[in-house]
Amino acid sequence: MPGAAVLLPARDAARTVRAAAVSILRQTFRDLALVAVDDGSRDGTAGVLAALAERDRRVLLVRGPGEGIAGALNRGLARCDAPVIVRMDADDVASPRRVALQLEALAADKSLAAVGSRVRLFPRREVLPGMRRHAAWLNGLTAPEELERDLLVEAPLVHPASAIRAGALHRAGGWRQGPFPEDYDLWLRLFEAGGRLANVPATLLWWRESIERLTRTDARYAQLRHVELKCAFLARTWLAGQREVAIWGGGPTGKAFADALLPHGIRPALFIDVKRTRIGGQKRGAPVVGPGEVRRARGLPLLVAVGAGGARALIREQLAQEGFAEPRDYRVVS
Repeated sequence: MPGAAVLLPARDAARTVRAAAVSILRQTFRDLALVAVDDGSRDGTAGVLAALAERDRRVLLVRGPGEGIAGALNRGLARCDAPVIVRMDADDVASPRRVALQLEALAADKSLAAVGSRVRLFPRREVLPGMRRHAAWLNGLTAPEELERDLLVEAPLVHPASAIRAGALHRAGGWRQGPFPEDYDLWLRLFEAGGRLANVPATLLWWRESIERLTRTDARYAQLRHVELKCAFLARTWLAGQREVAIWGGGPTGKAFADALLPHGIRPALFIDVKRTRIGGQKRGAPVVGPGEVRRARGLPLLVAVGAGGARALIREQLAQEGFAEPRDYRVVS
């Protein structure tokens, strides 16, 4: 049994998959298997992977019918025989010490179900400002406490930069297929089962940006699907048994969370907003008050649903001054 199995799904990735695979085969940690799943490619992807398998016995080529990312991952997972499953995508490039450092992190903290790493976006000409800000936020999260704090802002691990304990992954049932982002769904389920998450404080993945990225083209990765996934998680965990919630933020984000919680039997009892035009009115049947009346939220679970990162820091500061503790009294969401 190898020390790690690197799971790499690919579809029509002949242009980039060799560089991705070679970056794994050239890891300083040599005791690994590369389980490459060709998910029904119509280009030369399978041929590139087959050629690598002929030259390196650590490469196992698995062929799939074109069932999508979750199906391809589970197909490959069934062929992985290692205590740690390292994710890799067919268009990214791994640092030579990636696997070694992630295995060290998992060995040092048995409470971790998965670890990611810092990432660097490339090629620079394709990286839009919003994605650059997103990567900066991700790279600022390393300790488990930081990832737990921001778990409901966005997915705190980059999927192809992650290393997951095989036991935790199998107990969670692998990846789920559905109208939601399969990676974020997995992180929430691992956390719900008691596993902690962290990021190695080193840049271990060069993360390719492209207008063809699934997160830009597939409806499963739309913002509303993320909100619905977060609300389902909240209803099972932090909001279990609750019927009302206070929401800081009366804009699109706050309204989206209010709407997505309703199917779980949870309605907004109060909105807090900074816009004077909204204060004194009602939203979704609940009164809208200003930040100076945040005490009215005491006794209610409070969701801080404000998109601007700078605003979140100011809200956290005010809530701390008012005696609200995170995550006991409130959770920041986006």
